[in-house]
Amino acid sequence: MDLRQLEYFVAVAEEQNFTRAAERVHISQSGVSAQIRRLERELGAELFDRSGRTATLTVAGEAALGHARAALDAAGAVGRAVDEVAGLVRGRLTVGTVMGCTLAPLFDALAAFHRAHPGVEISLSEENSDRLVEGVRAGAYDLALTGAAAAAPDGLEAMTVISERLVAAMPAAHPLAKARRITLRDLVAHPIVCMPPGTGLRAAFDGACSVRGLRPVIALQAGAADAVAGLAARGLAVAVLSESMAADHRDLLVARTIDDVETPALLALVWRSAPGPAVRELLTHARREFGPA
Repeated sequence: MDLRQLEYFVAVAEEQNFTRAAERVHISQSGVSAQIRRLERELGAELFDRSGRTATLTVAGEAALGHARAALDAAGAVGRAVDEVAGLVRGRLTVGTVMGCTLAPLFDALAAFHRAHPGVEISLSEENSDRLVEGVRAGAYDLALTGAAAAAPDGLEAMTVISERLVAAMPAAHPLAKARRITLRDLVAHPIVCMPPGTGLRAAFDGACSVRGLRPVIALQAGAADAVAGLAARGLAVAVLSESMAADHRDLLVARTIDDVETPALLALVWRSAPGPAVRELLTHARREFGPA
């Protein structure tokens, strides 16, 4: 017997029909029938009762089915193991990233992965962090770059790539810009522009306010750091950003660390436990590009 015969046998057993099984394995019905007959002669027993409208397993067929499936699974595992050892990662890699992401190390990691494994199709899409985490849990994403206010989400693995304090950013003429130190209470006395709920930075800010019983006025929301900074630069509100986000706009804004908010805003790569070879390879490149968090 050979693996092809076992594949046809399993297909007929699951479809309970030779025609549908033939369509599934992409050969003619007569080809499937001939191979099943050959397998039956070799085993010395009929595997299917063909007397009815459907092909039903005989007692011998029932006994053989589990072993046939196991043999096919084992053969597939051999192929995957060889592929991994040889570095022949194939297939599709679905990556999610926070809205407005411009992190060069992530793009560099994807580019390095693509050069090493051009046979893998890479899909990249943006979403807010909460939805990215749920997407990874559901299998919609193989890996995602998410914003967070805590360590790894429940049930997922994570690698922190950025950990930064929250800052308030405002034009040089704003009253807060003249203070050398500001607290969260100082900040919430002014209208605020921030990222929307579902983002890691907003979760860190909302959590800090909640602990202190403060209710900030979120006058404006924007999904990208550039938009938050741009609104603040026009005097519409004080921006809440991370240190590196504010640093990108130091020509327009003065940044002040919020002294009493020590919980950092995090950016982390998250993935499911026991990742496949493509995810493991991408993580290797990501560690190299991001370096220590």
